[in-house]
Amino acid sequence: MKVNMFMEKSLAALMAAGMVVSLIGCGSQPTKTTQSETAQSTAAAQETSTESAKSGGDITLEFQQWWGVELPDGVLKEICDGFTEQSGVKIELLSNPYADTKTQIAAGAAAGTMADVVGLDGSWVYDFAKQGSIANMTELMSSDGYDDGQLSDQIKVEGNTYMIPVVNFAYPMYVNKDLLASVSITEVPKTWDEFTEACKKVVAANKGVAGWAIPLSTESPSGIQNNFMSWLWASGGTMLKDGKPALTDNPLMADTVDFVKGLFDAGVVAPGAYSMKEADMVEEFTNGRVAFMTDSLAHLTTIKKEAPELKFEFMPVPVKEGYTGKSGMDVANWGIGIAENCEHKAEAMKFVEYLMSPEVNARLAVYANAFPGNVNAKPDYSKTDALFVKAYELYQQCYAINEFTGLPTSEELMRQFDEQLQLYIDGDTASTTDMLSATQEIWAGAFQ
Repeated sequence: MKVNMFMEKSLAALMAAGMVVSLIGCGSQPTKTTQSETAQSTAAAQETSTESAKSGGDITLEFQQWWGVELPDGVLKEICDGFTEQSGVKIELLSNPYADTKTQIAAGAAAGTMADVVGLDGSWVYDFAKQGSIANMTELMSSDGYDDGQLSDQIKVEGNTYMIPVVNFAYPMYVNKDLLASVSITEVPKTWDEFTEACKKVVAANKGVAGWAIPLSTESPSGIQNNFMSWLWASGGTMLKDGKPALTDNPLMADTVDFVKGLFDAGVVAPGAYSMKEADMVEEFTNGRVAFMTDSLAHLTTIKKEAPELKFEFMPVPVKEGYTGKSGMDVANWGIGIAENCEHKAEAMKFVEYLMSPEVNARLAVYANAFPGNVNAKPDYSKTDALFVKAYELYQQCYAINEFTGLPTSEELMRQFDEQLQLYIDGDTASTTDMLSATQEIWAGAFQ
């Protein structure tokens, strides 16, 4: 972000650090001696700037994000003002809609003028980290003695953290209670077989109704992470090994593909899946034409507003028969990172720690209608919808997961999986093994 006033005695240290960063930005490879000197100079600069803040020094951090637009008016400023009162460090909010923020942060990354602290989407992290645009937060947390065990998740690239999820938006399964009641199902399905049978009964008894919906439009392929992989993660599965694709020699992945294909073969999936986007799926459920869907909790308010008579609830994503372990629940999140060009990294890290502190993080989660990123936070949802509270209880019984977060070209990976899955569902690919092998080969190119 922007340069602020430092005490005179820190200028030499900052100039030394700045020269090395400049050389790195031009592609030069510093020697081990230079790296050591840089670390010492940076540490000295951070220590000096921290002392400056405590003594009332004029330090301002720019915080660029889309959160302020989506939170109630004034909430984010109020929270940031609390940090200023505590530390003396001012926070300048740069709040714009998500799409604009993404464009602005990307431009700042390319030009080396990124704001000091930035809101991040997990799909951006890999590229920014490889560009050297965002700071290594593992090093910053270590230098500050921060206990990262309190974080619900950390988004890493090559073993180092570059993004911390501040709040999580969970993806539980929605279920239409009236449709289940129409076939005398009194308990939600807990396993894949029970789910399949419930879908078949609902479809047989209700004309124009589908059992389950999945958006597989390749224009917006998020249905792969939020709807398809949710089945895998709920049964404790993974699509990665050591951070690399592990689609083959992965029995649970193969079983998940066959299970989803089986739902299509049984005729219980909402029609038009290949052109369906998330908004279309939500509309189908809202209009009572789908019994089950996995979707963001963020749509709870919209559904209740548009269909006040619709009787629905949340349930865990059913698991494969025999699985008794803890389930993973798909999440999206508001992530946070620190720019590499930030000249006040120590203060920026303190600001991140402030947002992640249990009390502040709990407040932010409540205002965002989300779940906290600090495992010790205790948000007060007493004034929220009872269904939201139910969803939070389900979330606490699971572990948050989204393995696409932090991967290279993550959206393209989803699209490629989507295309291969459709070929298999349509019978153009002979077997699950062939489908996963083809996808594995395509994915491998992004990890070279």
